[in-house]
Amino acid sequence: MKLDLLYIAAHPDDVELGAAGTVLKHKALGRKVGVVDLTRGELGTRGTVATRAEEAKDASAILGLDIRENLGLRDGFFKNDEEHQLKIIEVIRKYKPEIIITNAYHDRHPDHGRASELVTESCFLAGLPKIKTQVNGAQQEAYRPRLLLHFIQDTYIKPDIVVDISAFHDQKIKAIQAYKTQFYVNGVNLDDPQTYISNPDFLEGVIGRAREFGKAIQVPYAEGFLSKKILGIDNLFDLK
Repeated sequence: MKLDLLYIAAHPDDVELGAAGTVLKHKALGRKVGVVDLTRGELGTRGTVATRAEEAKDASAILGLDIRENLGLRDGFFKNDEEHQLKIIEVIRKYKPEIIITNAYHDRHPDHGRASELVTESCFLAGLPKIKTQVNGAQQEAYRPRLLLHFIQDTYIKPDIVVDISAFHDQKIKAIQAYKTQFYVNGVNLDDPQTYISNPDFLEGVIGRAREFGKAIQVPYAEGFLSKKILGIDNLFDLK
C-alpha cells in the first residue's frame, strides 16, 4: 500500500503525543496515513509489551490509521547503524510515502533523538539504487520521500511550522488516553509505580503546548513540526 503520510517513531505513544492531531486532520482530508513504531516500549516502567500492543491497537482505531506495524527493535538500545538503517529503508521503499514525520531532534528520552538521526539518514539512503533491499524475496525499488519533518516532544524546540488541529484536539486526547497503563486516565492505575508521564500534570503539559502553538497562529490548538530543509509555498496568502 502506498501511503501519503508515514510516521516513524521510537515508541508506541510517541506519535499520539506529538502528532495525533495532524494524523486525524489528514485522515479527514482523505489521505492514507500509517505509523511504524521502532520498539515495543518494553523498558517502560508501567505496563507490559502485551498491554502496550493492545493500547497501540486501540489508539490506531481512534486515529483511523491505514496501517500500523512494529519493527521490534530493542527499546533503549537500537542504534543508528547499517543494520537498523536497512530496516528503515525497507519500510520507506515498501510504503513509498510522500511525507515522513519522525521524532524530535533531541529530547528527554535518548531514544527520541537517536530515532530522529536513524530515520533522517535512512530517508536519504533509501533513494540510492545501489543499496539493495528485498521484501518477501522481491527486490525493492529505490525511493526517497519528498519531505521529512520532525514532531516536537517533551523538550521545547521552536517549530518551523505549526498545524491547526483545533477540530481534532479532543480526539487526540482520547488517542493518548488509550495508553491506559502509561498515562493518568481518570484516576486509573494510581497504585502502579508513578513515572514522569503518569503524573496528571504531564498530560496538562501536552495540552498547554498545543494551546501555545495554537496561540501563535490565533487558533485554539496546534502541533509544531521541524524541518532541516527550507520549506516553500506557491502563494503567500496560504500562510496564517
